[in-house]
Amino acid sequence: MRLRSALILPLLLVAAPALAAEKIEVTRFHTPETLARLGPGAVEVVASPGFDGASLETRAWLDAVARELAERGIAGGSDRAMRVAEVRLTRDVVEGSEASRPRSSVSIGVGSGGGWRRSGTSVGLGVGLGFPLGGTKDRVAVENELAVTIRDRTSGEPLWEGRSTLRTGKRAADSPETAARLAKALFAGFPGTSGETIEVK
Repeated sequence: MRLRSALILPLLLVAAPALAAEKIEVTRFHTPETLARLGPGAVEVVASPGFDGASLETRAWLDAVARELAERGIAGGSDRAMRVAEVRLTRDVVEGSEASRPRSSVSIGVGSGGGWRRSGTSVGLGVGLGFPLGGTKDRVAVENELAVTIRDRTSGEPLWEGRSTLRTGKRAADSPETAARLAKALFAGFPGTSGETIEVK
């Protein structure tokens, strides 16, 4: 047992600084009109349609988003809340030389009639990544994207949208630290400048 602990601890110490060194890309969308309707108050945090809201992994991401909203005066609420924050996590698996190339994506935000549009092979919250954990010499990276859309519950209209993206190794993709960092970066300087992409360390 002592030998195993002695081997694991150095690995954790090496992995944590590497993850912390990666920059997070953050983009937010909103309009003056939707922000006026957002304001403080209760909002229910839920998984986006099609994702497993009951899984332990999903709960970790929902809780991370709820904590950041609470710190900004947007308190958690029940299904009676007039607004709902839909949380979506997608992971793009990038292999070989592509793993070292810059990220790229296309987005359409609040006021443009759409949500996020991405290309590539992705998996969502509560779904396995689907690549081998060993036995390959090729470099594998995982592009983790946390997206949150705060909607008016009655009309379904988006009031605020944002996404934060972090490229990690395959093991760090499931780390609770990844969830916390993406959520914190997403709501840094909330509501943020609409349409601007920033980098957060």
